[in-house]
Amino acid sequence: MGAAAWQTFPMRNLIAVAFVEPVAEGLEFPRDDWPLHLTLVKFDVVTSDVVKSGALKFDVVDPRQDAGTEREPGAPPASGDPLTEQIATLMTDPVAAALGCRLSVDGEAGFGRAGSIPVNLIEPSEQLQVLHNELVRIVEQLPGRISTPAYTLEGYRPHVSHHGDKRLRQGETFALDRIALVDMAPDGGHATRRILKLWTVGAA
Repeated sequence: MGAAAWQTFPMRNLIAVAFVEPVAEGLEFPRDDWPLHLTLVKFDVVTSDVVKSGALKFDVVDPRQDAGTEREPGAPPASGDPLTEQIATLMTDPVAAALGCRLSVDGEAGFGRAGSIPVNLIEPSEQLQVLHNELVRIVEQLPGRISTPAYTLEGYRPHVSHHGDKRLRQGETFALDRIALVDMAPDGGHATRRILKLWTVGAA
């Protein structure tokens, strides 16, 4: 189905991120009070109600099911939302392959309009780029769209935005050990964000 056809459907706003600070699955936090995080890919996907109604088919399947193997325990989120569960299941393998790799913090930069958002860039990492590329590939199979296509694949610039006094410092390193799928508008409200699925080292 072409882009013009599905753009008329209601969309859910989701984002895959790597948290630098401790978080828990199910955590809900204000939209302006994010824990420090590294964005992996931001995207919109057609809502589960539309998919379940049959108005739009969602034919992407877990390749492990094709191979006759079972899902790992705990792989899907406990959200009761089949579409979210399927997205999380598709993301589990590339996320598991990247968990535990260490990233180095680079210098500061200004993102957004007129460079008004202070960030720390993350030094190039093959594992991080592969994870980003794989997540983009998965999202491109969904009934939906990537919110910022110019900043994906070759245009991907990994960074961690400052949040008040909370920020990383150039020369620091951190482990990619808390990767999450986050709802940007849980229950239709835009005031908060909710962690739908959290992958951690030893539990992916």
